[in-house]
Amino acid sequence: MKAIIVDDEPKAIELLKSYLQHFNGIELMATFRNGLKAFEYLSKEPTDIVFLDINMPHISGISLSKMIGKTTRVIFTTAHSDYAVESYEVQAVDYLLKPISLERFTNTVSKLLSQPVKEVAEKNNTIQVKSGSRTHLLKADDILFLEKDGNYITYHTLSAKILSRASISEALHSLPDHFTQVQRSYIVNTYKISSIDSEAIHIGQNIIPIGASFKDSLHKKLKFS
Repeated sequence: MKAIIVDDEPKAIELLKSYLQHFNGIELMATFRNGLKAFEYLSKEPTDIVFLDINMPHISGISLSKMIGKTTRVIFTTAHSDYAVESYEVQAVDYLLKPISLERFTNTVSKLLSQPVKEVAEKNNTIQVKSGSRTHLLKADDILFLEKDGNYITYHTLSAKILSRASISEALHSLPDHFTQVQRSYIVNTYKISSIDSEAIHIGQNIIPIGASFKDSLHKKLKFS
């Protein structure tokens, strides 16, 4: 499993790094002291686990966790116990209160490693999309792409178009990992791509532009050489 650590305290990062050396099943890919930098990384690189501090400058760990794809699992690490209830609302794997002992850390990671990533993805195959006073239950496999327009997003599915008031980050957070942003206003289901060229993605008869800043992350997602 690939992991990152996000914490504004260097000593906290070093402690978690030393703990992770005991687990061959987890590969530490990067560390960040800034939540915005971490989000930039997460939007481009597949990541299984985020060890995430809550009280950080620029963006809190709670806010960042809501922007992360649901197949990426979050373990909160914090010195403040008053965030515990809110952390469970975003379905974190665990909430570790600093100072974190190796024993407590081991219990959490062992629980994490016992649940395959595939199981998490399967649980998220159906998503809830609120449209006005109605909530739609959509199968992720039926969604072709999402299109942002102002404060709203249109979910283009196999049989309908559903308008919802949401941001791009909120929509990405609710979708499985095979959905990816390809332009400032578009998210696509990579499983539905018919063809792709240097400027656009084709999904059936739909042509979706590729933003220049998203090309590298898209190619990595599709495992292009």
